[in-house]
Amino acid sequence: MDLYEHQARQLFAEHGIAVPRAEVVDDADAAEWAARRLGGRVVVKAQVKTGGRGKAGGVKLAADAAAAALTAGRILGMDIKGHRVRTVMLAEPVDIEAEFYAGYVLDRAAGTFLAMASAEGGVEIEEVAASRPEAVARIPVDPREGVTEAVARRIAEAAGLPPEAAPVLHRLWQVLTREDALLVEVNPLVRTIDGRILALDGKITLDDNARFRQPRWGTEADDPHGDPLETEAAARGLNYVKLDGEVGIIGNGAGLVMSTLDVVAGCGARPANFLDIGGGASSGVMADGLSVILSDPDVRSVLVNVFGGITACDVVADGIVQALESVRLTKPLVVRLDGNNAARGRAILDARAHPLVHRATTMDGAARRAAQLANAA
Repeated sequence: MDLYEHQARQLFAEHGIAVPRAEVVDDADAAEWAARRLGGRVVVKAQVKTGGRGKAGGVKLAADAAAAALTAGRILGMDIKGHRVRTVMLAEPVDIEAEFYAGYVLDRAAGTFLAMASAEGGVEIEEVAASRPEAVARIPVDPREGVTEAVARRIAEAAGLPPEAAPVLHRLWQVLTREDALLVEVNPLVRTIDGRILALDGKITLDDNARFRQPRWGTEADDPHGDPLETEAAARGLNYVKLDGEVGIIGNGAGLVMSTLDVVAGCGARPANFLDIGGGASSGVMADGLSVILSDPDVRSVLVNVFGGITACDVVADGIVQALESVRLTKPLVVRLDGNNAARGRAILDARAHPLVHRATTMDGAARRAAQLANAA
């Protein structure tokens, strides 16, 4: 479960990480009064659970309270990567001397946590890591030891951060562990002209498996401002995550779905979602999955990638055929079936002969076809 920026900043403050004063509002009039309380000149920031807000026009500086009201009015209601802006945060601006990046993430493959820090903050860290990987320090953290003050100093030194940033690294680890988070990051972490270290932005992803220990955050379904597709999927019991692409993905098993995302990206297209139907590829589950994916306006093609094991491919094919009776297919659907009863499953799809359903025998071939169809749309 991702938190909004203002919620992340709230946790930072609770754990002793300094943040500028800010208020969250949902209309222009409230924005004007909030700006007055904050001194007039404010940064107005859209509160949505996605990146790229600045590039989309969702982060603006307002010179005074009246300008804050006008700016908030323009940002509220915006659509940023499929997320409707329903609240904005007005934050006190600061005079920045230097910007840094700091974060922790669960490294599932290595079975540990990974500290990431860079002296080049303020931009998307993925861009820095891709263009200048040496500028990002990546340091494994033993969860049994954690990030002590001494470890925090070593991370800061390795990343070229000033010594006064080390206490923030230590407290950021406390946020991760005490709040049951899988990801905690600050970008940018800044040093102001008067020497203060402040967190200007924050991103936190909480562990869904630990929600019973963090009741104050509720669930994704409790969030009226969450992504509507994710909310709908959660209501249908689907394991769905919205992404910023054009190829809808359905697979059985998290590992297979993740591999499918990578292969689609390697074919020149972007995945639009993560959707793992597990072993329950019934017609109802398939219909629910297709319904959610097809309602995404960014989707131009859909790829179903299933390896039959406990759930046989003919059962999956029956589910797809029956789902097509209740879901109006408006975009091309590529289906790859392999494993248990694959030949029988393919025959079922061939017999249905839907004009928008394309069959593929390999995952690479299916991804290429789905990417071609998406790029041609």
